[in-house]
Amino acid sequence: MKKIEQLGRLLIEKKQSITAAESLTAGMFASELANVSGISTVFSGSFVTYSAVAKEQLVNVPMALVEEYGVVSAQVAQAMAKGAQARLKTDWAIGLTGVAGPDGLENHPAGTVYIGVSQPNGQVKTKLFNLVGDRMSVRQQAVECGAQLILELIGKDVTKD
Repeated sequence: MKKIEQLGRLLIEKKQSITAAESLTAGMFASELANVSGISTVFSGSFVTYSAVAKEQLVNVPMALVEEYGVVSAQVAQAMAKGAQARLKTDWAIGLTGVAGPDGLENHPAGTVYIGVSQPNGQVKTKLFNLVGDRMSVRQQAVECGAQLILELIGKDVTKD
């Protein structure tokens, strides 16, 4: 079973809501999550924020943050997650940004992915992944890495249902 499916089932079981702000995955996280039967009880929507302007307009990522750190950064992944969580008032939110390839971006090679996860307690965990493969493979791996990161955090989550 894919990690994204495990995540969906666990969120349904725990009655905890989730949203996503996606850049390099362009909605793939949401699409994969939507394949889980019953997910509509915990997943009300998400944001595809491919451009810096969309990041600012849809999930309130400050343009100053993008200008200082670049769109491919831990800071922007964190802001994407926090912004999406605030917009839809969910328990969990994930922000995915990076370089799917084939070319690099902002001095980062293809496969560089930052994932931020905003938790029910308000804390945000951000992690860098250096993925290998073609464009589609990097995007698919990013979705699975994001799901795995949230699963790990839920395992450590001490909030009550």
